[in-house]
Amino acid sequence: MHDMPGYDYHIDIPGTVLFDGTQAMKGYALNKMCYDFNKAVNRDGFKADEEGWMAKYGLTEPQKDAVRQRDILAMIDAGGNIYYLAKLAGIFKLSVQDVGGLQTGRTTEEFKEYLASQA
Repeated sequence: MHDMPGYDYHIDIPGTVLFDGTQAMKGYALNKMCYDFNKAVNRDGFKADEEGWMAKYGLTEPQKDAVRQRDILAMIDAGGNIYYLAKLAGIFKLSVQDVGGLQTGRTTEEFKEYLASQA
């Protein structure tokens, strides 16, 4: 797979964490936990006992710290996939615009204004 013409496994986009196979393996436990938040009962279970829930899924210490701090960017760095993290962000009462602002270094309002300017 590494020999595919035109594909560079070492793409460097400043400020961007590429979700590749390495990141997928690194973030497996965090992403599995977030995937299971598709069910309300699991979201409720997490809210009732965050530490127990993170232990149940085997999150690493950096993943646990990122969740404790509600730091979506640190979760991405720890292997989190934004599509799975969206459920966790929702539990934390963060909107897609909140997360977009975090990812682009803008406040939520600045990010909303940016989106509106692109229409």
